[in-house]
Amino acid sequence: MEKSVLVCSLLVHAAKMDENYTEKEKLIILKSLSEIYKKKEDELKKILKEAEKKESEANQILEFTREIKNSDIDFRKKIIKIIWKIIYSDEKADMYEANLMRRLSSLLYISDRECGEIKSEIIKEKNI
Repeated sequence: MEKSVLVCSLLVHAAKMDENYTEKEKLIILKSLSEIYKKKEDELKKILKEAEKKESEANQILEFTREIKNSDIDFRKKIIKIIWKIIYSDEKADMYEANLMRRLSSLLYISDRECGEIKSEIIKEKNI
């Protein structure tokens, strides 16, 4: 499976964590994929559609993180940052989203401190 679809599937999973998958979250995902993969809008929408299907069929996030954890630290931090943006798109993080981030930072070998710094950066950007 293409890495972009796995990355996108993880982003979709994070967006669905609070059971409220919004257009705002989809736009964050598409914009982020555009910045990472430099693809055209129609290609990005195709990746998103494929990722939504993949995410709905998956029963655990390990499938999505396996490929990402082999990437360099900057890429892994970028994914964590995008997920924090998705989580805070509604200006709050619930306990399920916070739990997801603890699991993800561990699976992607990002320290709690680094994950917290990225979270603080997003909160500051959003002025929450």
